[in-house]
Amino acid sequence: MEVNNYEVNTYYDGKNIIDNVDENSIAEELGIESGDILVSINNNKITDIIDYKYLITDDFITLTIQKKDGELWDIEIEKDFYEDIGITFTNPLIDKAKNCKNKCIFCFIDQLPKGMRKTLYFKDDDSRLSFLQGNFITLTNLSDEEIDRIIRYRLSPINVSVHTTDPELRVKMLNNKNAGKVYDILKRFSDAGIEMNCQIVLIPGINDGDNLNKTLKDLSYLYPNISSVAVVPVGLTKYREGLSQLSTYDYETANELIEFIHNKEREYLKDIGTRFVFASDEFYILAKKPVLEYEDYEGFPQYENGVGLIRSFYCEVQEALLDIKENLVLDRSFTIATGTLSYDFIKEIASMVMAKIDGLNLNVVPIINEFFGEKITVSGLVTGGDLINQLKTCEIKDGLIIPSSMLKSGEKVFLDDITVANIENSLNTRIIISDIDGEKFVDIFKNEMRC
Repeated sequence: MEVNNYEVNTYYDGKNIIDNVDENSIAEELGIESGDILVSINNNKITDIIDYKYLITDDFITLTIQKKDGELWDIEIEKDFYEDIGITFTNPLIDKAKNCKNKCIFCFIDQLPKGMRKTLYFKDDDSRLSFLQGNFITLTNLSDEEIDRIIRYRLSPINVSVHTTDPELRVKMLNNKNAGKVYDILKRFSDAGIEMNCQIVLIPGINDGDNLNKTLKDLSYLYPNISSVAVVPVGLTKYREGLSQLSTYDYETANELIEFIHNKEREYLKDIGTRFVFASDEFYILAKKPVLEYEDYEGFPQYENGVGLIRSFYCEVQEALLDIKENLVLDRSFTIATGTLSYDFIKEIASMVMAKIDGLNLNVVPIINEFFGEKITVSGLVTGGDLINQLKTCEIKDGLIIPSSMLKSGEKVFLDDITVANIENSLNTRIIISDIDGEKFVDIFKNEMRC
């Protein structure tokens, strides 16, 4: 490794500011520091994090770093192929996120009330976030050059919101003239070996029935590069004034959908060796039907999309309880807050845990979503205000357990900007945040025994 220093009179624009240098990393060894700026790699300008990740993989690279005093360092690094050098940036994307140019008839952000924090109103449709964070994108925001770049860098997997492969209907659903090109782009990616997962937000009377059947058929032609498809129900809040008139799924229509999906799964299992299409857990709960068995989710490729979360969590709790060999006693009483959709499931989980731990009492309370409207039933959209209003008359003895999905990622803040501390003060109790992980849920009570 070699470092060359020289003075420079012009100051780089500072977009690629280094935020953190990992301890004992190559970067730390070479004297790279927080606040330094990455100017280029092998004389290539870094436009975003994708450029960085692609260019950093070589076993011999030259970095140009600008120090805080304006001095430029050329750093020659010989390393293992794909070995990381240990830096992160103040802007993880090293660029502005691309905003969505669609006006989807079912867009959830268009259904938000006024007065929430500004970041909640930003609609991203950025292929880089799909690759880095698993976000779903519509592909309407991609130029031919960007498509070529994805193929050249072999960015996989890409998560795509398809909804329908019918060009005319997709244009209407997304209100974007470019929306009808989706299958052509999917095919280009498939031909290039790009792995994809797809989702279909299903709206009764719009893209279901024969249209859904055709969409799944079209997507299955691109298997195995399209490796899975998730079908999720449309979510409608009470703030839809001036928006399209849409309906949601109920017990009867959810049962019809589940039967259709199971028939398609059997068909694909026979023809291509995979179930390929999966209905989200929400459909099963609405239909009052048991979710698939653990192995039937085939590795849970759409877990983050609410597909198989119930089965995975149940099995994790079951396994964690089986690992407890001794008789446990915990004379404590906790309240568990959940959305109305998962109330029965969480009650079952609570019963399993109480049966294993003597003296433990778990009181599960379903929180009605008054903030967004009662049609919104998932736990992840429960607000702090609804928690306070609906639990203020409850006796919460040893603590309130909430799922981490209710909070902003990395912060203890609810969608309505109420904090965990606000809840603790209002309800005069402590909040225990549970990860969406069955083993960690059981660990909450094992840890309480050590207190």
